[in-house]
Amino acid sequence: MTDAVVKMDAVVKMDAVVKIGGRLGRGTYLRALCERVAVLGRRHRLLIVPGGGVFADTVRRCDERVGLSDTAAHWMAILAMDQYGYLLADLIPGSRAVRSLEEAQGLVEEGRVPVVLPFDLVKRADALPHSWSVTADSIAAWVAGLVEAGTLVLLKDRKGFSSPIEGKGGSSPRTVTLDELAGWEGVDGYCSQLLQGAGFDLWIVNGERPDRLTELLETGRTEGIRMLRSDSSDCAPRHGPPGRSDDLPDTPLSGHL
Repeated sequence: MTDAVVKMDAVVKMDAVVKIGGRLGRGTYLRALCERVAVLGRRHRLLIVPGGGVFADTVRRCDERVGLSDTAAHWMAILAMDQYGYLLADLIPGSRAVRSLEEAQGLVEEGRVPVVLPFDLVKRADALPHSWSVTADSIAAWVAGLVEAGTLVLLKDRKGFSSPIEGKGGSSPRTVTLDELAGWEGVDGYCSQLLQGAGFDLWIVNGERPDRLTELLETGRTEGIRMLRSDSSDCAPRHGPPGRSDDLPDTPLSGHL
């Protein structure tokens, strides 16, 4: 992980950092996913990192048209994440957009789910390269390290899995190595560097199936792609209460990735 440190007045710890990909905002699944996240936030300490979505696409088109400097494009794209963050906070019942990890801590203590607007946090540390190789995937990994999360979940749409990655034995979940992840187009080019020596497990899950996020947080396993931390064993989750799920809606756990 990066050596850059964001100074915090108090220790902020989350069970999981969940990045909600921007492409999920283009389909019909986002509202159901956000409603599920709110329910899960009553049982697990969750921090949401937004993708960029159509807002970041606007920055990309602008860059292609006028040729922005790397630094201008970097900060504009992260501001786009803030915009998508406001959208997510509006759709997640009881949520609020926050600009600091201390604000996030206060919200999770109330059983609510904060959505971090990353611009201020990233700008203050300025620890990441100013490049299109750094997207919300890398920023979510960086934030997961800051809050000592046990798990980082990257929620993507089906197109996020359109470039296959082979796991061991073709199993589900598919377990991959850092080198395999680095060569996959499904995450940004810098993310694998941030994951070196990471203290959390990485899961890449289909966000069009909210039940899979539920299954992961409740049992520690689901269909998807995972990269375990070096000291990790294949077992149940380390955080959150044991598997009571009577307040969670029943949804089938089968289907395509």
